[in-house]
Amino acid sequence: MFAAIVPPPPAHADLESFVDARRDVQSELRWTPAHLWHVTLAFMAEVPQDRVDDVIDAVASASVGHAPIPLQLNGAGVFPSPDRARVVWMGVRSDAADGLARLEALALGVRRASARVGASPAGGDYRPHLTLARSRHPFEATHWLRAMDAHAGPSWLADEVTVFVSHRGEGRGRPHYEPVAVCALGATVSRG
Repeated sequence: MFAAIVPPPPAHADLESFVDARRDVQSELRWTPAHLWHVTLAFMAEVPQDRVDDVIDAVASASVGHAPIPLQLNGAGVFPSPDRARVVWMGVRSDAADGLARLEALALGVRRASARVGASPAGGDYRPHLTLARSRHPFEATHWLRAMDAHAGPSWLADEVTVFVSHRGEGRGRPHYEPVAVCALGATVSRG
């Protein structure tokens, strides 16, 4: 289960067009299907079915105290490092001077609220990004970064947090993300 910001259709389409033209730069990557793109705020690995509503309520409570945030998909990066990359991603920026600080505060608030209801969110520093692809083996990513770092998508106003339940793919299939609630920033929850 996870809580995330989903880019709106114009930002999504712009990034998809940019990525499609560059997919062959690193052919051994396993590309994340575009319909699964999101900017994670909190990831909870194991949430029992009987706690899902509690997590939704916690995310909604955390979201209500935050105003919408202007965001933009911009720049590229890799985890863990350019010389041993395993994950390639698109960065998140904000036109507002305090936009990324507000996004980080939202992520922290969602994590804390989820922890209070026993969801055990993953911790660590928050680095807003949208995962584009993964590699089974570490690779040298400098060429990939040069090809992708120039992207600067359209700005949008992130005004909601979507709560997803992740279903494991069958066999070697990809996971399926089911949106179960949309929590408006500064407002109340709408269940999906």
